[in-house]
Amino acid sequence: MRKLRNEELDRLSIEEFKTIEKTYLSIVLDNVRSMHNIGSIFRSSDAFLVEKIYLCGITAIPPHNEIHKTALGATDTVAWEYYEKTQQAIEKLKSEDYIIAAIEQTEKSIQLHNFKPIARKHYAVVFGHEVRGVQQDVVDQCDFTIEIPQYGTKHSLNISVCAGIVIWEFYKKLKSASSGIK
Repeated sequence: MRKLRNEELDRLSIEEFKTIEKTYLSIVLDNVRSMHNIGSIFRSSDAFLVEKIYLCGITAIPPHNEIHKTALGATDTVAWEYYEKTQQAIEKLKSEDYIIAAIEQTEKSIQLHNFKPIARKHYAVVFGHEVRGVQQDVVDQCDFTIEIPQYGTKHSLNISVCAGIVIWEFYKKLKSASSGIK
């Protein structure tokens, strides 16, 4: 079997991407320090048509060479905004009727595979600092928390891996829950 060349993949142009209907999902990055993780999250967000990324606190913003290394141009396609405080981004999203979920290990977290989205509702998921996770006061603002089940000895996943899993799972579930999402 022959590998496909990039020209054979029939991808959207930047202009087409900006006008196509997006997945009803936005991403909030709460003090994410690694620019490689930020770039990777932009790239996953491009792949699954995320509406917008909210970069908060110490999270670096484009353009930056370290973000570009892993984003590979996705900062040109995925909309983003910066907020000094994550709480401000959450307040804005709530005012726009988003359902907010922190991706965090909590006493009452929902296992990702058990989460069932409501059709045609907009969601925002919050990912936290690589060591400290999502700030407690941000978790307190969220409607619920979601956890990826893990079975080994480590207590967490790399944030870019975690985001890729969560974004893909939301994409699949929102696509099947709502007609018209591609």
